[in-house]
Amino acid sequence: MDEDEQALEKPIVAPPRDVKFEVGTRAGATSTYASTDFVLGLASNPLLVRNVALVGHLQHGKTVFMDMLVEQTHEVDTFDSEGERHVRFTDTRVDEQERRVSIKAVPDVTRARGWKRQVVDRLITELKLPPTDAYFKLRHTLDTINDLISSCSTTVGGTQLVDPAAGNVCFASGSAGWSFTLQSFAHLYLKIHGIPFDHEKFASRLWGDLYYDHTSRTFKKKPPAVGANRSFIEFILEPLYKIYSQVVGEQKRNVESTLADLGVTLSNAAYKLNVMPLLRLACRSIFGTATGFTDMLVKNIPNVKDAAARKIEHIYTGQQDSAIVDAMKKCDSQGPLMVNVTKLYPKPDCSVFDAFGRVYSGTIQTGQTVRVLGEGYSPDDEEDMTVKEVTKLWVYQARYRVPISKAPAGSWVLIEGVDASIMKTATICPMNMDEDVYIFRPLRFNTLPVVKIAAEPLNPSELPKMVEGLRKISKSYPLAITKVEESGEHTILGTGELYLDSIMKDLRELYSEVEVKVADPVVTFCETVVDTSSMKCFAETPNKRNKITMLAEPLEKGLAEDIENGLVSLDSRQKEVTDFFRQRYQWDVLAARSIWAFGPDKQGPNILLDDSLSVEVDKNLLNAVKDSIVQGFQWGAREGPLCDEPIRNVKFKILNANIAPEPLHRGGGQIIPTARRVVYSAFLMANPRLMEPVYYIEIQTPIDCVSAIYTVLSRRRGHVTADVPKPGTPVYVVKAFLPVIESFGFETDLRYHTQGQAFCVSVFDHWAIVPGDPLDKSIVLRPLEPAPIQHLAREFMVKTRRRKGMSEDVSINKFFDEAMMNELAQQAADLHLQMM
Repeated sequence: MDEDEQALEKPIVAPPRDVKFEVGTRAGATSTYASTDFVLGLASNPLLVRNVALVGHLQHGKTVFMDMLVEQTHEVDTFDSEGERHVRFTDTRVDEQERRVSIKAVPDVTRARGWKRQVVDRLITELKLPPTDAYFKLRHTLDTINDLISSCSTTVGGTQLVDPAAGNVCFASGSAGWSFTLQSFAHLYLKIHGIPFDHEKFASRLWGDLYYDHTSRTFKKKPPAVGANRSFIEFILEPLYKIYSQVVGEQKRNVESTLADLGVTLSNAAYKLNVMPLLRLACRSIFGTATGFTDMLVKNIPNVKDAAARKIEHIYTGQQDSAIVDAMKKCDSQGPLMVNVTKLYPKPDCSVFDAFGRVYSGTIQTGQTVRVLGEGYSPDDEEDMTVKEVTKLWVYQARYRVPISKAPAGSWVLIEGVDASIMKTATICPMNMDEDVYIFRPLRFNTLPVVKIAAEPLNPSELPKMVEGLRKISKSYPLAITKVEESGEHTILGTGELYLDSIMKDLRELYSEVEVKVADPVVTFCETVVDTSSMKCFAETPNKRNKITMLAEPLEKGLAEDIENGLVSLDSRQKEVTDFFRQRYQWDVLAARSIWAFGPDKQGPNILLDDSLSVEVDKNLLNAVKDSIVQGFQWGAREGPLCDEPIRNVKFKILNANIAPEPLHRGGGQIIPTARRVVYSAFLMANPRLMEPVYYIEIQTPIDCVSAIYTVLSRRRGHVTADVPKPGTPVYVVKAFLPVIESFGFETDLRYHTQGQAFCVSVFDHWAIVPGDPLDKSIVLRPLEPAPIQHLAREFMVKTRRRKGMSEDVSINKFFDEAMMNELAQQAADLHLQMM
C-alpha cells in the first residue's frame, strides 16, 4: 500500500473558495418600481431599446449620475443622509468602494441611460461663478466639444453636433439628484403657470443670444435694455441659483416661498435636514424624474433595430449580402442565432467567467448547444472553434443579476457555460448553418498596451497557479496581453502604471492567490529604418535552389497609422486599394497593385510588395511561393533583428527571385526562413533605428506651478506643446509629450514639485525614433551612469537584449549568407581603394 503523501495541515476535503471582491447587495435593493417581467417585456421589443454608453474621465461623476437613474427605477436610496456621502451603488467591487473610483465597467439596465450631459452644480457650489459667467463657461464647453466632434468626424457634412436647443444636451447634477433638458424645463414652466403655450417653441428660445422683452413679451436678438440677461440665464440659471443659495443659506422662510412658487411643499421635518439632503429633496421635488433625459435619448438615439444596419456593416467581417446579415439588420428574433461576446465577468469564486454579449439575431436559450467562434476563426480555418452548452442566462444589473430563460434579438445578456475557449471576444452561432459564418470584428482601442512588467511567483513551485492566474487576467482585462518571452519570463503588458497596478492586485488576490514578485516596469519598443538599403540584399535557401532579393525603405509619413486605423485593407476591392495609395501617397498604379501583404498582422504597419520585373522573374513560380514569402515577412516583422521587437513603418520590396521549378525544392520549410532572413538583412542595411512609445499628457495646475512642471518634464525628455488657461477657472492646462519609458514615477514627481496642486492624465499618442544609432559599437555604456541622449538607442537595445537572454550585439552571421558577406567585403574593399 502506497504511503499517503498529503500533508497533515492540508484538509482531505478543501472548503469552498470564497473570494470577497464584490460588494453585497442589501436586502430590498433589487426591488424595482416596475415588475421584472414588465421590464423584460419592454426589453424584448427592439423598438423600445436604446443602447447607450456613459463615458467620462476619472471623477467626472459617471457613477453618481448612474446612481441617480438607479434611484428612479429601484426602491433604494443611493445617498447616505447621516454620513452625507454617496453609496456609489454601481461601483460593485470592494476596491472601487475603498478608492472611491470606478475601475471596471459594468452593464446596467434601467429605463434611462446616460449620454451627453453638463454638470452645473459644480459651477455654483465649487467655482462659485455668477450666472452670466456660468452661462459662458457652459457655452465654451459645448463649443469645445463640437470642435472635437467635427475634427474626429470622418463624414463630410451631416455631423450631429450638440446643441441644447436641439434637445441633445442634458444639464444634470448627480450629487443633487436632478437633471433636465431645455424641453423638460419649458414643460415645467407650462405645468407651474397653467397657461397653454407651445413649450417646444419656448425651449428653442432658451439658448443662445436671445433676450426676453417683458414689455412686448417677445424674444429678441438684441438686449431690450442695458444689462439685460440672455433667456437661458433669466429663465433657467437664475431660478436654479436662487434655490441653491436659499437652501445653502438655510433661510427657511425664503425656501418655503420659492418652493411654493414652483408648486412644491415640504414637511417641517424636511427643513431640519442638513444642507445636502435638503437640497436633494428640494431639487427632486421640483424636477421630478429624469423624464426629460429619457425623452432626449428617445429623440436622438436610434433604437437597436434602426441602428443594427450601420452597426453590422462596421463589425461583421463576412459579406453584407448574406441571409445571416439580413436577419441581423432586421433584428429578427426568428432568424439564425448570432451573439457578439465583448467582455467576460468572473464568477464570485473567480474560477470561471460568464460571457457578456449582445444578441443580434435569433434567440438564445438555456440548454441550447452552440458553436463558440474565437478571434482566429474563419471558414477556411476552423481550429479556433468549440461546441458548448448554454447553462444559464442573466440580465446584468450592476450589483445583482436577473435570471432569464431566453434572450431575443436586441438584448444584452450574460451567458454561463461558454467561456472556456474565449480569450477576449467571440461569436456565438448555432450548430448547423446553411452558409458560412464569419466572426464579429475583435475590439479595437485608441490606445496600446506599451508598458511591460515581468512576474514570477515567490515560491517557484506555485508557477502553475500563477500561469493560470495570468490566463484569467487576459480574459478579464481587454487591453492586457500576457506572454512568455524566449528567456522564459512571464510578462504582462498594460497601458500604464494604474492599469498594471489593478492587474497585479487581481492576480495576487483573486486569480492566483500566490505571492508574486514583479520586476521594474519597462516599455515595448519598435524597430524601423531611416534610409533605403545600401545594397540589394539576397538570401539563398538551404538547398541552394532558391534565391530571394529584397530592399527595405521607410514608408511615407502617416501611411502606417492609416493601415492600422483600417483606412485601407487588402480585403477591399483592388480599385479601392489602388485609388487610396495613388491619391493619398502618390504611388503609381503598378506599385499599388503589387502589394502582397501588410505585416506583422493583417493591418500591420509594414508593407511587402513585389517590385520584380516579369522579364527577369518567372511570375508563376514566384506566385507559387507567395504564401511562404508572406509568412516569412510577417515572422520577421513580428520579431525584428535588433531586439526581437516588432518592425514598424518599413516597406520591403522583392526585387528578384530565382525559384526552383520542382515543388519539392520550394516548400515552406525552405522558403519561409529564407524570406525572414532576407527581410532582416535588408532591414539592417537600411540604417536601422529604435522607436519608443510617447504619451500625450494633459496637466491641470495653478499658474504659479507652471514653471515647476516645465522643470519636471525637461528632466524626463518631455516637451510642452501648449499651456493655456482654462476658461472660467483659475487653472492652467499644460499639454505635453513624454516618452513612456520616462513616465514611471512621473505623477509622484509632479505632485512633489507642485505641492500636490497639479494633476495629470496621460494616453498613448505616437511612436518616436530614439536618439542615436543602436548598432554603434563605439559607444561605451557605463553601469550606474545615465547615458547621454545620443547613446540612448544603444543603451535601450543592449538592455532589452540582456533582459531577453540574447547576446549583447546583433550577430551579422545569423542574418547574412556567406555570398552576401563576400559581396559586402568586396564593396568595403572597393570603397577603401577609392578613398586612397
